[in-house]
Amino acid sequence: MNTTPHRGRVAVVGGGPAGMATALSVHQAGHDVVLFERYPRARAAGNILNLWPAPIKALTLLGVDTEDLGAPCHTTFRNARGRVRVDVKLPESVIREYRGGFIGLLRPELYERLLNALPPETLQVNQTVERVEQDREGARLHLSGGRVHACDVVVGADGIDSLVRRTLWGDSPKREHHLHIFGGFTFDDTFAARRGEAVISHGSTTQGAWTAIRNKGRDGFQWWVLTAHDADKEFTEDLHTAASELARGFADPLPRMIAATDPANVQRWQLRDRKPLRQWSKGRATLVGDAAHPTSPYAAYGAGMATEDGYFLGRRLAGVDLRDYAEVRRALDEFETPRKPHTARQSQQAYILGQLFHRAPAPLRPVRDMVFDHTPLLQKVVGDSSPAQIVKQLDEIDRAEGRFSIATRNHSG
Repeated sequence: MNTTPHRGRVAVVGGGPAGMATALSVHQAGHDVVLFERYPRARAAGNILNLWPAPIKALTLLGVDTEDLGAPCHTTFRNARGRVRVDVKLPESVIREYRGGFIGLLRPELYERLLNALPPETLQVNQTVERVEQDREGARLHLSGGRVHACDVVVGADGIDSLVRRTLWGDSPKREHHLHIFGGFTFDDTFAARRGEAVISHGSTTQGAWTAIRNKGRDGFQWWVLTAHDADKEFTEDLHTAASELARGFADPLPRMIAATDPANVQRWQLRDRKPLRQWSKGRATLVGDAAHPTSPYAAYGAGMATEDGYFLGRRLAGVDLRDYAEVRRALDEFETPRKPHTARQSQQAYILGQLFHRAPAPLRPVRDMVFDHTPLLQKVVGDSSPAQIVKQLDEIDRAEGRFSIATRNHSG
């Protein structure tokens, strides 16, 4: 005899990749979901972006159109003169399926495709959540204007300054990396011969990098330069000029790419994060993305891990009666337990690499560079371990899909 499954109520706070991926996955799990965004629209907070195959796979399973999304690239790490230090090698099966490893794109296109996949009326904009309350029976979001939204589960996808995180675990200081990054993009076709590449280079104190991108059917390149900067010191220089100066001494084509970039397409970020939480979930609430594990761009995995978080959370809620407090607690614990080691590792490694490359004492820099140029250390730390982590996440997605299929089939009758 078929029965109609109970549809739980899930509220997601924050309309970035973590929030949209969560909403899509929760909807596929058969629950009602509302996504609250405080701004007039879900907007990209930056311009350049990279994704690895695991989040691309998750996006596809979530119903996002990933056809011709981004430019797949083969990634190498080099010194400033162009000498290869690391060759990031993914298995041939992964390269065949995803046309490469590192995918270069512009952040607004990812937002656009996520938004297009959302069910109608899921996203509610101009909605500021001021307070979150919960008990064993349910949760309530207090919004500006006096509105109260009742639900069974709350998901904080509201970034590094997450209100939901503070509600669950109190406030904690941000960890300043004392680094800043300049990034931009160009569609100048002078560099066409470089398509399919991602080159991440390090000088004595500066990183200079570029990757191919594809944006709405158009080929181009993105670049970034990163160096130390006191977070307490105001930055007032021209962004394009500062980036050009930092790129001097790096191998071609980085300096020419920056020169070819419209200054309007250059942005700057100060790098900061928070130390990983030991626990994400409490009661009927949990965290995803930067609310759970703010990550430096050094990992090139922030948006990717946020997308994976949302995907895995929805899969864990499939077949769960969200009225049942014990079932909710079990599902949220099962969601976060495998995610915490992976995300903490990426976050901590990003912090350590940033300090190693940009804040090492001057006498140690030549020794560091000699080790990286003449030993396989960096290859083992980055070139071998990162692909292994990507493959592990792809396998985790396969296992999650198997459980999801069983849960939804059993729950449907």
